[in-house]
Amino acid sequence: MTLFSRFSDHIDTALDALVAQGALPAALDRGAISVEPPRDPSHGDVATNAAMVLAKPAGTNPRALADLLAAQLGALDEVVEAYVAGPGFINLRVAEGSWRDELALIHHDGDNYGRSNMGKGRRVNVEYVSANPTGPMHVGHCRGAVVGDALATLLEFAGHQVVREYYVNDAGAQVDVLARSVHMRYREALGEDIGAIPDGLYPGDYLKPVAEKLAAEYGDTYVGAPEAAWLGLFRAEAVSAMMDMIRADLAKLGIHHDLFSSEAELQAEGKPADAERWLREHGLVYDGVLEAPKGETPEDWEPVELPLFRSTQFGDDQDRPIKKSDGSWTYFGADLAYHYQKAQGADELIDIWGADHAGTVKRIRAAVAALTGGKTRFDVKLVQMVRLLKNGEPFKMSKRAGNFVTLADIVDEVGKDAVRFTMLTRKADAQMDFDFAKVVEASRDNPVFYVQYAHARIASLKRKLAEAGVTPSLPKLTRLDSYELGLIKLLAQFPRIVEAAASAREPHRIAFFLGDVAAAFHAWWNAGNDRPDARVILANDPELTATRLYLADGIGQVIRNGLHLMGVEALEEMN
Repeated sequence: MTLFSRFSDHIDTALDALVAQGALPAALDRGAISVEPPRDPSHGDVATNAAMVLAKPAGTNPRALADLLAAQLGALDEVVEAYVAGPGFINLRVAEGSWRDELALIHHDGDNYGRSNMGKGRRVNVEYVSANPTGPMHVGHCRGAVVGDALATLLEFAGHQVVREYYVNDAGAQVDVLARSVHMRYREALGEDIGAIPDGLYPGDYLKPVAEKLAAEYGDTYVGAPEAAWLGLFRAEAVSAMMDMIRADLAKLGIHHDLFSSEAELQAEGKPADAERWLREHGLVYDGVLEAPKGETPEDWEPVELPLFRSTQFGDDQDRPIKKSDGSWTYFGADLAYHYQKAQGADELIDIWGADHAGTVKRIRAAVAALTGGKTRFDVKLVQMVRLLKNGEPFKMSKRAGNFVTLADIVDEVGKDAVRFTMLTRKADAQMDFDFAKVVEASRDNPVFYVQYAHARIASLKRKLAEAGVTPSLPKLTRLDSYELGLIKLLAQFPRIVEAAASAREPHRIAFFLGDVAAAFHAWWNAGNDRPDARVILANDPELTATRLYLADGIGQVIRNGLHLMGVEALEEMN
């Protein structure tokens, strides 16, 4: 059990004791109690708001309750001091032995240090990327792909059962445009001079291989044939080829989905109709007429009766049509059915969307609330676009895809780890600049380099030990100084950072934490440049060498665990 989780138990035990004494009523909700480091380290090692949270429902004064609770906690062997601050916060100073025990726990748990059961096995469906299958992945998809994948890994580490899902939008008009684009390339593959690709079709050379395959298989059968004869075939072949390309692009980032769901199959199986039927049975769909759009005159607007979902009952601005006037499903109608299907096998749903989808959040949230009776938690993480720079200036790469920079272009330029780490250095809904020069720069200003360099330095210690001919003895953790104990205190925050990041659905918090760890480690390492006695390897002191190696290995373990959550390799050497 980690230190902060142990202190959560200590506080629960102390509260139970106060209940037994009659100082607190039983069955108070303790869910909002926090146990964390104080913002100012001079105030102690552990702080809790327990008295502040419980005083009002208990009908007592928070300061008076804090005094009672602090007395209970101050009696613990591992607490050196417990005192009340402000209106009722409790600060604790922890015995040094507890921090040394935490370092031993890091070594004992290894790759599992920080792993949590917070999720209690709840089933979470994380849908991310879901780019239209009309071409290779581009930079606009890259950030959402990384955020979604890192979030899925983080949730698994925090005790959830996770399904990574990709929703294939293969039923809309865009895939018909794709099929027509491939048909032009098909005619070109058979020797026809097709001239310039018309506006509205996809111009990229990436369509040539699928067109050549169709030409080899069917010859000129569909050259002059009516569209109805070839559209379905060309659409299916093109979507299949594009999805193969997309999977290959994602693999460059180390991303693999568990499930690919097809919108076309969803509609063919009648899922939207099933959802409509269920909603009608529960009075949540009715036939009505939408209000005229703002600015439209009666002459411009023809009211049509459509099936409308009562999304205003669930916080949306207006009720939403689920079918068009021709009887086909609206995008919302198809998405509603898709989320209905997802919710059947999950306790929580998370969608990672581009910021341009912000306008649809309310209606889908309303749909999920209606279809699940509000029992399924549904989160949408909006991901802002990325601006490509080089040395601070807008950067235009060669565009092999026709008119955009591909994900593969970026990974090939700077590498998977630089892309993944950089995409997680800012909150997902904040704008991001991706500077090709900065993300490969060997400096402390580059967080990717700085964290990986910390791990590589730690890995180098074994080589340096052999070179120095030092045979370390057993570590003696009581020889760690105050700065080194501070390093352990920082490492001990990792488990609670994992839980907080998982709860908030914010994997970027791991990157921030690793940056803090790397900075603290490099400061410790660099102290040895000025003071020989501060070096990790001391030829004349095998015991202190062993102790500092033990600390360094613990730091390396936490860095590895954090990088694993980000999908980034912990390098042993850096060129």
